[in-house]
Amino acid sequence: MRGKFISLEGGEGSGKTTAIHFIREWLDFHDIPYVMTREPGGTPLAEEIRQLILTPRDEAVNDVTELLLVFASRAQHIAEKIKPALDKGFWVISDRFLDSSYVYQGKARGGDLAMLDQLADWVVSDSKPDATLLLDVPVELGQKRVVLRNHQDRLDKESLSFHQKVRDGFLDRAKADSQRVKIIDASLPLDAVKQQIEEQLRQLNKAWADEA
Repeated sequence: MRGKFISLEGGEGSGKTTAIHFIREWLDFHDIPYVMTREPGGTPLAEEIRQLILTPRDEAVNDVTELLLVFASRAQHIAEKIKPALDKGFWVISDRFLDSSYVYQGKARGGDLAMLDQLADWVVSDSKPDATLLLDVPVELGQKRVVLRNHQDRLDKESLSFHQKVRDGFLDRAKADSQRVKIIDASLPLDAVKQQIEEQLRQLNKAWADEA
């Protein structure tokens, strides 16, 4: 039986790392086999591409260059990690996936949505998430959390207006596909955030059991 594919999305400082730790504990407790991964990245080659994308540099990175690098990484990720795991019945939990491309390279950078659609059809095809958990926080709160990090990448250092476009873009994606994208209010206390996530995991697990 095919596993379930869950992606986690959200702006910088939304708490995805903490959420992933909780999901890992929940899956372990319920004896559900899983693979944890991330984008860009997930395989050795894809991780090398990730470094190209996120490393701060003096040279301006062309928007199309960034977009194509992300999808090159994604093609490798799907072929070598995501699809094989799902076919074996493992759940796949990915820190970011396709929605991030539409939001960062599309909405925030004003990218060509028609090009994004073509790349998504070509590279992702039927490997879309069964559910996407969108951890939503106000931009100001997210940026306060980012400041506390030991390391900040190129995207962390974008302007507040850029990060507001990112948040708006994710909320637009959720509104357009509410069956798949579930908004998690990540500005609440941690226990309340975990409760929201757990409810979504329970629903997915029930659907998975019904498919057996």
